Formats: sequence, C-alpha cells, structure tokens
Amino acid sequence: MVGRDAELGVLHGLLDSARAGRGGAVFVVGEAGIGKSRLAAAAVELAYSAEMSLLRGRGSTLCTGVPLRPLTEAVLSLLRSATVDVAALGPYGPVLGRLVPDWGTVTLPDQENGSVVILAEAVLRLTAHAGQDRGSLMVLDDLQDADAETLMVVEYLIDNLDQQSTLLLGTIRADDSPALEVARAAARRGRCTLLTLDRLDPDDLRELAGACLNVPAEELPSAATELLWGGSGGNPFLIEEILASMVEDGLLRRGAQGWQLASQPPAALPAAFTRSMAHRIEKLAPPARQLLSCGALIGQRFPVTVVQAATGLTDRDLLNHLNGELVAQLVTPDDQLTDWYAFRHRVTQESLLALIGSVERQELARSVADAVAKVHPELPGEWCQISAALRLDAGDTLSAGQLFAEAGRRALAQGAATSAVALLDQAWELQAGSSAEARADTLDTLFQALAEAGLVGRALDLVNSPEQVGVLPARRRARLHTRLAWTAMVAGQLTDALGQVRIARELLGPTPAPEDEAPIDIVAAHLALDTPGKDQLEVAETLTRRAATVGAAVPLPVVACQAWQLLGALVRHRDPAEATRCLERARSIAAEHDLPIWEVHSLIRLGNDDALLHGALDRLEQARERARQAGAVTARQQAEASIALHLIMRGAYDQAQDLIDQVLTATTRLKLMETTQYTLLLRAVLAAHRGQRTQMRDAFTEFQRWGGDESLHVQRVHGLAGAFCALLEEDRPQALAELSLAVRAEETSPTVFHLSGRLGLDLLLRAMADEVSWAEYEEITATPASQLRWDRQFALFARAVLLGRAGRHEAATATMVEAIQVASLYAMGRHLALRLVAESALADGWGSPVEWLRAAEDYFHQANVAPVAHACRTLLRQAGARVAQRRQGAGEIPSTLRAVGVTVRELEVLRLLTGRLSNREIAERLHLSPRTVERHVSSLIVKTGLPNRIALSDVAAEIEKD
Repeated sequence: MVGRDAELGVLHGLLDSARAGRGGAVFVVGEAGIGKSRLAAAAVELAYSAEMSLLRGRGSTLCTGVPLRPLTEAVLSLLRSATVDVAALGPYGPVLGRLVPDWGTVTLPDQENGSVVILAEAVLRLTAHAGQDRGSLMVLDDLQDADAETLMVVEYLIDNLDQQSTLLLGTIRADDSPALEVARAAARRGRCTLLTLDRLDPDDLRELAGACLNVPAEELPSAATELLWGGSGGNPFLIEEILASMVEDGLLRRGAQGWQLASQPPAALPAAFTRSMAHRIEKLAPPARQLLSCGALIGQRFPVTVVQAATGLTDRDLLNHLNGELVAQLVTPDDQLTDWYAFRHRVTQESLLALIGSVERQELARSVADAVAKVHPELPGEWCQISAALRLDAGDTLSAGQLFAEAGRRALAQGAATSAVALLDQAWELQAGSSAEARADTLDTLFQALAEAGLVGRALDLVNSPEQVGVLPARRRARLHTRLAWTAMVAGQLTDALGQVRIARELLGPTPAPEDEAPIDIVAAHLALDTPGKDQLEVAETLTRRAATVGAAVPLPVVACQAWQLLGALVRHRDPAEATRCLERARSIAAEHDLPIWEVHSLIRLGNDDALLHGALDRLEQARERARQAGAVTARQQAEASIALHLIMRGAYDQAQDLIDQVLTATTRLKLMETTQYTLLLRAVLAAHRGQRTQMRDAFTEFQRWGGDESLHVQRVHGLAGAFCALLEEDRPQALAELSLAVRAEETSPTVFHLSGRLGLDLLLRAMADEVSWAEYEEITATPASQLRWDRQFALFARAVLLGRAGRHEAATATMVEAIQVASLYAMGRHLALRLVAESALADGWGSPVEWLRAAEDYFHQANVAPVAHACRTLLRQAGARVAQRRQGAGEIPSTLRAVGVTVRELEVLRLLTGRLSNREIAERLHLSPRTVERHVSSLIVKTGLPNRIALSDVAAEIEKD
C-alpha cells in the first residue's frame, strides 16, 4: 500500500459513514497493475475488522459479459459467511433466485420480476438486511468486464445507497468502457466518489522495492531503482514483477554488503512487461505451458477438471506442474472455488494469450471446447458462452453461432435482455450459413430480447425490413408481428401496436389457424379498450371470448389466462357473478399449467371482486401474500394498491396512507410508471375523502408529472375524488358538476372501472334535489353493477329519500336501517350520507334525523372536517335539538355519551359520582354551586335514559375502567 495513504483515508471515512447509516459508492480507477484490487482488498480488511458484512464479486470470472455473474458471486460470497433470512426480504427474496439457485427458480415474465431494476432493488434490500446494525461492504472488481445488466444494477445502487448502511466499492480499468462512463456520470451528479490511482513516484518506487526485498529503501542501489523506473514507469505490479525477474536472472544479487547490481547491467530494462513474462514462460516445460495456455483461454480463473481433460495430464503430473516453482509464480489456488486456479493478475493471463500463435490458438481452443463439452455436457451456466467463444476461436463459426444463440436464450430467460441482445446479434451474424429454421429461431428470440430491452424501435425496423429478416414462413412472420404488437401496446405506442396487428392478420390471410389468431385477438381486445367509442366493450368482449375458446382447445394456457381475466373485467358491469366465474376459470387454468404469476393476477382480480361486492379484503390479502411468495414484486404492489383503495372507502385513512406511501416509495424508485400513476391517483382520492383539496391537487400534479393523463381517468378524478372533496366542503353544486363529468365520460366511453358515482352518489344527490323519478331510479338500480356495495349504500340512501318524500315514512325508515347496515364498512361514506339524508328527513318529517346528525357531527368533528360538522350543528339547531359543546376535553367523552349530547362538564360530574359523593361535595371539587350540580345530574339522567343516580354511578365506574 505504498503511496496510497490518501486513498486509504478516503475509504476509511466512507466505511465509517456507511456504518453510521449514510452509505454510498466509490470507484477506484487506474491502469492494469496500478493497485486497484490491492486497495479494494485493504478496504475489505478494514470492513472485516469492523465486523461489517462482506459481499465480493468480480467482473471477469470466466469470460466477459456473462449476465449478472459478478452479482451472483457477490451474493454467494455473503451466504458463505452469513445467514440471510429470505422471508425478511418480502417479495424480493424470490427475485434473488436469479442469483441464488437455492432460493428458487424464478419463472415469472419480465414485466413481473424480470426487470433488472426490480433485481437491483432486491440486491439493495439484501445489502441493507445483511448490514443491519453493523453496515455492509460490496466489492465488485474489474467492472470494465461486467455485463450491461450488472452495470444497470450498479447504477441503481449508486443512486439509492445513501439512505442505508452499505458502501459499494468498484474497481475499473482506466480504458474507455461502459462501467467507467457509469462511474464518471455518477461522480458528475455527486452520487459517488472517484479515486483515480496514479503511478508511484521514484521515492515510493524505492520504498516498494525495499519492502519487497525486506530491506530499508536507502540500502537499494540507485542504479537498480533507475532500471526499475525505466522498465515500469512507476506501475506497482510491473515494479514487483521486474524486480523478481532481476533477482531470478541474477541481475540483482545479495552479497555481504547488501543488494548489489551486476557488474555489467544492460542499459535499460524492457519497457514492456510482456518481454519479461515471455522470458519466464519460455522457461516452462511444454506440458506446463500448454496447461496455462488452456487456462488462459478459459479466463482469469480456470477449473482443474477442464484443463486436465484438454491436456490429457494425469493427476500426478497436473499437480506437479501446478505446484512447480515457475507455475506458482503465475497462478495460485482460487480463494473461493475448490479445484480452481486463478492467474495472479489479469495482465499475466493477457500476456500469456499474446504469446500464443494463431494456429496454436485454434488447436488449443478446439481442445478446450471439446474438454468443456466432455466435463459439462449440458453446458450449464456460463459454460455455454465460454464454449461459444472457444468454438469461434477454433474457427467453427456455425457451432459458435448456435451456442451464442443458446446463450442469448438463456440470458433472456434470466431477465438479462440487454446481454441477450448482444449475444443474439453475434449469433445472427455467425449463422449466415445455417438453416433457415435455425436462423428463424434466433431471430424470434432476438425480437423478444429487443422488446424486453425496450428497443421497440429497432425491433419494428427489423421486422419491417424483408432484406434483413430474410425469407420466413408467413406464420412465423405473423408471430413476430404479434409479439411486437403486444410490446408496443405495453409501451403505450398504440398506433404502432395497431399497425403490427394489421400486418399480422394480413400475413395469416382470410382463414388463419386458430392458434395463430388467438394471441392477436388478445392484443386487439386490449387495444379496443383504449379506443374511445360506445361499442368498445362489445368489440373487446367478442375478441376475448374467441381467444378464450381457442386457448382452452389448443391449448394455449397463457392466452387462456389472459382471455378469462380480461373477460372478468368486461362482463362485471352486467353480471358480477359471471365475472367471478371467469376469474375462477383463469385461476384454475393457471394452477393446472403451473403459471404462478397468472394465478396471482387472477387472485388479485377475484379479491377486487370480493371487495367491490361484499367489502371483504381477505382474498386481496391472500393475493398479496401469494405474490410475495412467488417473488412477483409488481403484482404485490398492484394488490397493495387495490387494498389501499378499499381502505380509503372504509375510512381507514391512516392505514391507506401508510400503504400508499409504501407502494410509492418502491414504484417511484423502480420507475414503474403505470403503478406509480395509479397510486398517485389513489393519493388524490385519499386527500379528497379527507376534504383536503390542496393535497388532492398536489397529487394530481404529481400524477401528471409522471406522465399520467387525467382524461383517461375521468371517473376516478371527478367521481371518486372531486365530488367527495366538494361535498366535504359543503359545495353541493360543485359535487353535482363533478359527478356530471364522470357520468358523461362513462356514457360516451364505457370503462371497466365502476366507481364513478353514477349508480350511487349521483343518485342520492339528484334524489335530494328532486331530479330523479321512481322509473329512472328503478331502471338504474336494476343494473347488475349497482349491486357493488359502495354504490349500493348510496342507492339505498337515495331510495329512503324518495320514499320519505312520497310520504311512505315507515318504508323510508326501514330502508334507512338497511342502508346503514350496508354502509357499516364505510365510515366516511355512511356519515356523509347520514348528514345528507337527515336534511331531507327533517324537511319531509320522517326517520330519526337528529340522531343521524349527532352521529355525523361527531364523526366529522373528530375527522377535522369542519364544514360538514358545522352544517350538522346548524341542522340540529334548526331541528330544535341540543348541540354538543366542542370545548377542551370533548374528545374524552365516550362516543355513546357524546351521541346523546353529554357535555364536558356533565362528564366531569358523572366521573365524581363513582365515589357516591353528594351534590355539595361535587360542587366543592368543581367550584360549582350545588344547584348547578343537581341540574347536571338531572340532565345526565334524561340524556342517558337511566333511572337514578345509582345507575349513573355504575356507568361512571365503567368509564373509569376503560
């Protein structure tokens, strides 16, 4: 660590900050051999001494570009030294199954958990969990060789580590690379520390050389240090290697007077280290040189089993060579993998490869590729990509193309879409002479990778370019266009999606095979829902039913699941029971065909049905837990957002707020646009249901900032948010105007969202305004969708108003009982309806309006919704009823006593009755007159309906117990 005191000081400070909960990232940059890994190792020693959790991975494990390999190695290194509670990571635990096979094989589609960003969040949470109370250090060496997905994770960590106790340390070679671009960009944003290592100056070089020879620096001959400087230029690795070569060759000798240079030294040492390395390699026995050359072709690290199979060496000869003095100077047993060896420095590996001639390299590559196939016949993990590179080195381009295509397919299945694109591009070029079927398969996978990597534009250009695609069967081309149609639709590019659907149908002709047409129908059905028009639901349903029939017959289980789930949403407005049956069918198919994510989504939709029809949240909670178990992060967030909506309607605002904040924290960090937009809408609805107009507007503004379009959500914006906010401001005309906008939007452009107010709140307000006839009421409430519990409560309250106005007072009162029972789950909705209906009941002379107003006044007072509480008190005064005092201490009055009008002073008197005190004794304690106390006791007897003072004292005793 000579000459690195300043850098060590920086690392020490960053580790201290991480342990204190202020994590971050630091990148050590420099040329090969400058000491990056050595500095990282020093940081590991500091972290180990401080008992921090350690994660260590390398970007050049075997060959460059292996998807997520550095992260896999880092996580596995943690698990070798610590126990991780996977359950504590929630749904992110199973996501890490992409890195840790023991945690389960993740088979969910990209939009659910394959997103690299979601994997990055999982890694972030893992480091936070591992570093609880002590901090953690993640070291990623040689990031210049890391794949694109690893760098995406690194970039995400850089931006999100500052709120937890994790330090990320990466080493990067100074050559231009994507990793260096990421580090420099982060440094410009002030999100990381960049440590650029310079070469040692002559004084530091002398100190390093002295330390290597175990003598004080001043005892070294100046001529020797000058030669070292000329050969190394101050590079620490070259200093050590050239110094060792000088000693080995007798150029620098130790005598009685210390270290001395030979009498006739050369004018200068070689400037290039490869010459020194070549000299050392030339001394190797041919079998040892072949052994190391085979290892170098594999990577910086290599397994003994493969090089033994490639060289044909016996166990004894192999171990003798590996343990020989010269070989031991070049390689060492790997510190993490048994029966693996590693070159002491990647410069050693690169120099060895540079010394292999082209013909010899081809022969060696073929031998090593054959050995890999013998030792690992299935080519698991990175061996497929290594074999592809070896076959290419051997000149076998067709085999290399096939292997790169397979590696690309595996990378795509792992969620590494960007790496998959690079691998498949290489396969596509190498397969120029392959069969049309093989090239078609590669192209099909390439389109999937381009779509999942977000390169929709390139995919569209490629599929529309016959000279690039070549001659493919019409059905195969149609599948490509169908795949791109779905991708464009999900990306919001509706025009492109419609164009791809049209091309796919044209390719299939007038009589397409059902199995080819069904996937197109599903895309077209979703597009129909986004196309304004009165018949859009009918068009979507026709297409979906056709796809469902084919999906069940062929079978196409994914298509069938998609179809039945969409049908559940499409038919709910006319038959909620059928909607439930459709969703149960989708869930059954998913379970039968082992499609966990589709089963979770079916469960979420079934849970929404339960909540809408009956107010029950059990199935949504079940879906939430199943999503956690499956590692379906976005599905869990969708379940939580649905739960939050129903908590809002129940009036459980604090719980809803916590859930919304929790979901938004994750989705905004993950940049999940659709879920973020929906959750921001919920935040606006929550503010509206609290009567907080400013917060509602702020939420809508944030919704727009995230790309949300209010015109696509008119029913929620005006019917579920704006109308309620206006009513809580006692602005009924504005509420009616908001509902009018929502109802009109639903009439002109039907939607699968059914809480616009048309079937509930709008009916109640128009009934109070005498704008609804019995015929219209019966027609609206005959709609099956009106049976959704939220709307049904308001429809029943509206019926009570109409009955009361018609003079049918007993029926009106009985309907109120039913309405209150249906509304029992919805605290704010129920009390708001009581306030509204009481107004009509007072005017028409029926029911118990005073009782309803007292309950509503108490609720809105406690909820700090002053306009409605004030309106309730005004109506109570108009009815000649006593109005509860709102003085200090009113919050302590039990709700049962507050409902009958017990005041703060009366409660004080009541509490003193427990001691069987006389009126005079109570008066003395409260500084009142005995006559006033007597009046309060009498009032308490009247209000509570109790027979005497003794009964009052019993009530007081119960209050004291509570």
